[in-house]
Amino acid sequence: MGEWFVGVLGGSGLYGVDALENAEWRTIETPWGSPSDQILTGTIEGMRFAFLPRHGRGHPISPSELNYRANIDALKRIGCTDLIALSAVGSLREELPPGRFVVVDQFIDNTKLRASSFFGSGLVAHVSMADPVCPRLAGFAAAAATRAGAQVTEGGTYVAIEGPQFGTRAESHMVRGWGADVIGMTGMPEAKLAREAELPYALVGMVTDYDCWRSDEAHVEVDEVLRVMHANAGIARRTVAEFARLLPPTREPSLIDTCLDVAIVTAPEARDAGLVKKLDAVAGRVLR
Repeated sequence: MGEWFVGVLGGSGLYGVDALENAEWRTIETPWGSPSDQILTGTIEGMRFAFLPRHGRGHPISPSELNYRANIDALKRIGCTDLIALSAVGSLREELPPGRFVVVDQFIDNTKLRASSFFGSGLVAHVSMADPVCPRLAGFAAAAATRAGAQVTEGGTYVAIEGPQFGTRAESHMVRGWGADVIGMTGMPEAKLAREAELPYALVGMVTDYDCWRSDEAHVEVDEVLRVMHANAGIARRTVAEFARLLPPTREPSLIDTCLDVAIVTAPEARDAGLVKKLDAVAGRVLR
């Protein structure tokens, strides 16, 4: 048992959290490079929170150019125990209209250009991603979004595409056929890296549009996405505050906290010393 320290990854349109008390922007450097921005730390309802604007304040960083490893490492490095991601998404289902919040429980990774693991040659590890979302966090997030005034759907599959372009109509129909419910550009490899860092993770997708699969729908335009995104941002900020109010005083352990115990396969004598050093925050618990 222990204390909560929740990291919040803010997506498009969410560049701060109003509810943070004693807020302070902190510069965190990592062996993987610099994260997207400074990290805003503080408390909400007595609970410790850290906020990282995923694209940087003012949105200067494209989804494909985000340093996902640095972002997750930085949040782990400052002591976060759990991560909540807030992300703009497109809808692939009629019953998920713009403005709806979807607390996803599965991912399909259709990205192509991104470093998706902290591990590699010299230190090999295989974490399970069968259930990529922490059900405890997802439950709190769904309840918090509802209390914040959102229409919420619990459960759904998020397909991550490379971007930065929106997809073609053929691609939209294809991923619908795969069983995806929402589409976005940042959920992967973020969720994979969170698992490798032993950080329970949940993602709240804020629907901005219907992508382009509807035959009677105009194609996605960024101005319409931005309009809905800004409307969602206020609810997202309230969701973070409500999330803090829902957390129990004591954090019970999660199985994800120790998932590296059964993931690392490289023998100690065969491990690359340089990679071991880079993993001091992510995997130091099992590599010391």
